[in-house]
Amino acid sequence: MQLSDHVPPPTQPAGAFLAHETECRKVFLPLLEDLLDRAEQAGWDRRTVASTLMFLSAKQVSAAGSRDS
Repeated sequence: MQLSDHVPPPTQPAGAFLAHETECRKVFLPLLEDLLDRAEQAGWDRRTVASTLMFLSAKQVSAAGSRDS
């Protein structure tokens, strides 16, 4: 399934952590699956791309944490 590049804004406040995170997962799962599908169609190994995205995401979390300190 090909999705648009539109990312809907959150409807749950960040302070409502569980609801906010659940909503975030629901919003980004189809976008992630679409990205993985596109990468696979381009010839990339899906598992390698997923692993790379986890690595890059972890770097973003670390960078955000150091900016918040």
